[in-house]
Amino acid sequence: MTPDSLFSIVSAAVLPGWLALACAPLARARLVLAARVIAVLLAGLYVSLLVTGLAGEGPPAGAGFSTLDGVRLLLSSPQALLAGWVHYLVFDLWVGSWEAEDNSLPHWQLLPCLALTFLAGPTGLLLYHLLKAGRKARS
Repeated sequence: MTPDSLFSIVSAAVLPGWLALACAPLARARLVLAARVIAVLLAGLYVSLLVTGLAGEGPPAGAGFSTLDGVRLLLSSPQALLAGWVHYLVFDLWVGSWEAEDNSLPHWQLLPCLALTFLAGPTGLLLYHLLKAGRKARS
């Protein structure tokens, strides 16, 4: 399977998890679990991509985490870039599941947090914490 086709598959595979979180008040524990199962399955794919990528040609010379150029080189192959994308998908979905499980916000306030976590991970997490702190300060 090509990295492009796998990209399409994993990008679609994460959507049921986000839909489950959006519907969390209906059956919170089961729907959060469903989202986490999807995240764990994608985490397995991530590990597989890392292992096969390391077993192949390996990273290019100069690749690493100590410079921005080094990170760019790390992600220069389609497989490495796909692994990076799966990394984002898994962690954003896991953070969204944590937000939904925490149950600190009314669902109408949680929904924009989940949407932002899905689209721009840390932004949604920040909004979640700001709203949570605001609720705590008012009580």
